[in-house]
Amino acid sequence: MENKTAVIFDTETTGFIQPVLIEAAGIIINGNPLNEQDDTFVKRYNPGKPISFGAMAIHNILDCELKDCPPASEFKLPDNTAYIIGHNIDYDWQVIGKPQVKRIDTLSMAKNIWSGFDSYNLSALTYALTEPQLRPEVRKILIDRHNALTDAKLCLNILRLILKEKPELTSWGSIWKFSEEARIPKTMPFGKHKGMPIKDVPKDYKEWLKGQPDIDEYLLKALET
Repeated sequence: MENKTAVIFDTETTGFIQPVLIEAAGIIINGNPLNEQDDTFVKRYNPGKPISFGAMAIHNILDCELKDCPPASEFKLPDNTAYIIGHNIDYDWQVIGKPQVKRIDTLSMAKNIWSGFDSYNLSALTYALTEPQLRPEVRKILIDRHNALTDAKLCLNILRLILKEKPELTSWGSIWKFSEEARIPKTMPFGKHKGMPIKDVPKDYKEWLKGQPDIDEYLLKALET
């Protein structure tokens, strides 16, 4: 058994432009990924800046509710956290200051396993992977889903379904490796060659793109293969 602590993790923030943490939640799993979760946490923070109205419309957290909360800079992951797991986990990882932990992305893994869905956000995936007769019950959860702990629970459910599809993934290390592979794009995500298989992108364009600042690390891996 792998003696690692993993956290299914989600945040709510001030918005997409220079986001600052306002709520963090997690489900802690000690040891094997098939273990039941051991504990949960959820806490709000004062971001020191106004929440954008777009973000407010999603999570319905108001500035006045945060004035007595600790500053966002005080957040830290539970002790001994080795992995954080989330849907588009890089966003949450960046919001909390890019701690030295391994990231597992359920979004990339879901796209790798289930093709053809029109959307891969947590709500869409939850509907898509639920039997039709059970969707009315799922709707009750999803109608009021936008808080960090509910999203973490939805993410854990997606992870469990991924592991059901991939029974060979029996350790956090193997799940992380699969996530890393799934995150490497097969086609160009943008630009004049958008949609083209990366193996067919002209070599001179690849070399130019590799020299650009802030290139995504997984796109860079794809360009180098």
